[in-house]
Amino acid sequence: MTFVRSHSSATEAAASGATGPSRTRRGIAVAAAVALGLGAALTGATAAQAHGSDHGGGSGGGGYGSGSSSWPGTAGWGVDDHALTPRTKFTMNPDGSSGTTQGGEGIPNIDVVKKTIATYYGDPGTGIANKTDSPYIREMDALTAAETAKLKPAYDAAIAAGQKPAIVFDADDTTLWTYDMEVADMKFVFDPVKQDEWVQDERFAATPGMTAYVKAAKDLGFTIFGLTGRNDDQKDATVANLAKVGYEGFTTADFFTKWTGVGASTQPDYISCATAKCTTVEYKAGTRKHIEQDLGYTITLNVGDQFSDLQGGFAQRALKLPNPTYYLPSANLPGVTEPALAPRMQFTMAADGSSGATQGGEGIPNIDSVKSTIYAYYGDPGTGIANTTDSPYIREMRSIVSKQIPRVAAACYLGKKLKKNPAIVLDADDTTLWTYDMEVADMKFVFDPVKQDVWVQEQRFPATPSMQSLVSIAKKAGCTIIGLTGRNDDQKDATIANLAKVGYSGFAAANYYTKWTGVGASQQPSYIHCAAAKCTTVEYKSQTRAHVQSRDGGKYTIVANFGDQFSDLLGGSSLTAVKLPNPTYYLP
Repeated sequence: MTFVRSHSSATEAAASGATGPSRTRRGIAVAAAVALGLGAALTGATAAQAHGSDHGGGSGGGGYGSGSSSWPGTAGWGVDDHALTPRTKFTMNPDGSSGTTQGGEGIPNIDVVKKTIATYYGDPGTGIANKTDSPYIREMDALTAAETAKLKPAYDAAIAAGQKPAIVFDADDTTLWTYDMEVADMKFVFDPVKQDEWVQDERFAATPGMTAYVKAAKDLGFTIFGLTGRNDDQKDATVANLAKVGYEGFTTADFFTKWTGVGASTQPDYISCATAKCTTVEYKAGTRKHIEQDLGYTITLNVGDQFSDLQGGFAQRALKLPNPTYYLPSANLPGVTEPALAPRMQFTMAADGSSGATQGGEGIPNIDSVKSTIYAYYGDPGTGIANTTDSPYIREMRSIVSKQIPRVAAACYLGKKLKKNPAIVLDADDTTLWTYDMEVADMKFVFDPVKQDVWVQEQRFPATPSMQSLVSIAKKAGCTIIGLTGRNDDQKDATIANLAKVGYSGFAAANYYTKWTGVGASQQPSYIHCAAAKCTTVEYKSQTRAHVQSRDGGKYTIVANFGDQFSDLLGGSSLTAVKLPNPTYYLP
């Protein structure tokens, strides 16, 4: 890495630990200017003089905490926790391309998205939706009530025009509710084998409000058509499932499923596609065209939970039902433009998941689009493996670290000269060791402690981009390197070995803090006091930092605290806090 070379020779001298009267004086002077807030803090300036407001969460630059510039033990010392809060406003294109433009903090965190979806469906955390009341049920009830009121006018108009009125319905999350399968069973990772088991066992509940709506349409005289991406081998079970949960009007004759290419299940003559594999829009729009032009019906309404269910025309009107649990995009037909049939791109989402109660289904970032956005950010081609050479994430990390190196080097150098025993504190996962391939390729965004321990003990993690350089320069400039991680005591030796294996220097067992297991000698330290039997991350980490700054812990001055989670940084006991980007999980 070459970050230090771009700075003045004095700062280089500071970073390398060079001595000598003139070089030392010049190093202190330049370092104080480069350090901005930290330089002022080290020499006793006021908080207003010392610090800006950027904490690295929004700008991607990495920033410095506000607060008093006093040294440990003085009231008000440390970082302003109020500034350490996640983003709540997001711009996200449905195709994932925002991963190249928004920065890590600008990507909806996937764990927060999951929690928001759970709130929306009234899921208490089991993966099972509330079947009685939830924001989703209330939204569906309101939507179907409004649509029911439109049925008779639409029917009367069609009859007056000499037409045969029909309504087309998709299956999954239009008439049959897949949430429990998608979340409890699949954990948002689609599995066609499991899906077929659910289909053949007719295990799906009815989508809220839709049985009454379909009955009202049938009773008025509408012909009811089904049109689904499920295949021909699943047709009978799907129609049976619909009847089982109370639907009237669906018949196998009027229920269209997709061909398998095996035996008699072949592509119909009325479907023409640009390539051998039809897109969803080609299949569904072509089938609607067949219903209208060959069978003689007028489709007054086409209902689906995916925009690809609705695109391509051949219906007087389209009704989009909410579904943030998966996204099935498809190119529209050539020359067809339907701007109204496009996903939202602006979102408001609180980190605690509460937005699921207020934003509606279309206002929740779709989890598949979030995954695609994360893939783009890490340069993952879809394999779950991050690009280790170049990606928006690597470039953002390089930018953050390049801004932090002169500040940290100056703080370490000045702290050493002023005999303040300076140190920097670093988290492990996605601060010094990069977990993306484990989280995505191995775990599919579903944390598994058994798999995680295998990765830890086998020391399989690469270094987080650019962080070896920062640690090396901080050490050379006079800082002690301190590790503080939620990994447990049984993982300590392997973690330190992994750090050394990928090029870090300065991490030592004496200054590497891991969490107790409660087994044998691995017990909660006396300096940790928690409100409940199970300590929170903030309690554990902030009190460990306070211990590090105490006489018993070495009486260090923590000039910078680095972490990828806000919980790594909250609770004070550091001059500055630097948030590194990580949209792949959230640990509040």
